[in-house]
Amino acid sequence: MELYDIAVIGGGINGAGVARDAAGRGIKVLLAEQNDFASATSSASTKLIHGGLRYLEYHKFRLVAESLAEREVMLGIAPHIIWPLEFVLPHEKHLRPAWMVRAGLFLYDHIGGRSSLPKSRGVRLAPGNHGAGLKPAFTRGFAYYDAWVDDARLVVLTLSSARAHGANVLARTRCIGARREGDAWRVTLRQQASGEETEVRARILVNAAGPWVKSVLERELKIGSPGRVRLVKGSHIVVPRIHDKRYAYILQNPDRRVIFMIPYEREFTLIGTTDIQVAGEDLPPVTSPEEVAYLCAAASRYSARAISADQVAWSYSGVRPLYDDGTEDPSAVTRDYVLLLDDAGPPLLSIFGGKITTYRKLAEHVLEKLARWIPARRPWTHAEALPGGDFGGRDFPGVLGELRSRYSGLDPHWLARLLRRHGMLIEQILDRAKTEADLGENFGGGLYERELAYLIEHEWARTGEDVLWRRTKCGLHMSEAQRSRVAGRLAHGR
Repeated sequence: MELYDIAVIGGGINGAGVARDAAGRGIKVLLAEQNDFASATSSASTKLIHGGLRYLEYHKFRLVAESLAEREVMLGIAPHIIWPLEFVLPHEKHLRPAWMVRAGLFLYDHIGGRSSLPKSRGVRLAPGNHGAGLKPAFTRGFAYYDAWVDDARLVVLTLSSARAHGANVLARTRCIGARREGDAWRVTLRQQASGEETEVRARILVNAAGPWVKSVLERELKIGSPGRVRLVKGSHIVVPRIHDKRYAYILQNPDRRVIFMIPYEREFTLIGTTDIQVAGEDLPPVTSPEEVAYLCAAASRYSARAISADQVAWSYSGVRPLYDDGTEDPSAVTRDYVLLLDDAGPPLLSIFGGKITTYRKLAEHVLEKLARWIPARRPWTHAEALPGGDFGGRDFPGVLGELRSRYSGLDPHWLARLLRRHGMLIEQILDRAKTEADLGENFGGGLYERELAYLIEHEWARTGEDVLWRRTKCGLHMSEAQRSRVAGRLAHGR
């Protein structure tokens, strides 16, 4: 029976971060995910690497400072899937006075330390510029910067790095039980497709099961824990693009929540999110008609063009497993993470809460807590680019320009999309391709045979959903017949 130093349950962003960090320090790691990687919360975020401007109102200064410092790190190690995004906040003085907004933005500019992003400023909301797509009644506002992330790809690339550093990474493999046995955990794993069961031993068990963190403790491990999880559903809708500019809007709703309207996949606008408390039986989450109506109404308060449910091209929901700090308002529950260590025998560390922005720092803190059992090398993930993210000192436009010159026979817009997904790994897909015909079958939506084969071979893709909605967003640009063609191709293995 194979012995690992650490076994991680859960292949969302937190589990992936722990596996990568530990493997890169020479620790023997196993990670098991019951479904596809990032198939739950970690592919259903608002897709931002940000400090959380609204958290300042709840006095979460440490969380905001750590998040903004991490934003700078992430921009450096993953420039293909993370990039700066300008946000415009239309001002409504009856909701928050201008001085309060300016003070909050000043703090936001400086609390995280040195930043490569531009500072906030006041702006006029002119129709052809920062007011594009807005009602003419909104004339003044503020602009600031955060960063965009392809969340599902962040998980997959983090796991690819973990595997490259020696981790054993298993998709569609469920932990069906674990018990302490001497100085190690005896962990039983079941492959979802075949039902085959295997057992491994691990000196340390890390419970990174996200929304299932508490149920894993109670059901699979049969261990009580003082930690409580608050499940808060967040839903998003995608509609035809509201304007053709590159910036996003952050909107103040009368209930004091904020709603984002973000440019998405060139042709669309992403609107989100809701905050609705749910129970364990509500998993997996579904976007309700009431949530769609809420988001449409929130966007329509600002948008010059009314947003209605019949315009929704796609929607998705995720459940944030927040640490239950006793706060009644779901929007006010802490987004910080809590690490609970049970050392009554071989250690068990359970991760409650967290946000995608701070996953890398969370992983460092996990290994700090486990250092007395597994001494490890110094932190390293801040300095090594994620797969495809080493641009050799060039910026994204510079790399794209070189690719377009080298592959002049291929669609330049498609090359940009492919570079955003894969970074410098793009050359493994393109190889010697000169024309579109060299890319193999065109499935539509920007997906070709060569990329599909790469996703299957290198990124654990097994179903149409894996490919069309997580590894890529090509499904958004396809007809139902085209999506079915891809799903069928994967189902029949040809």
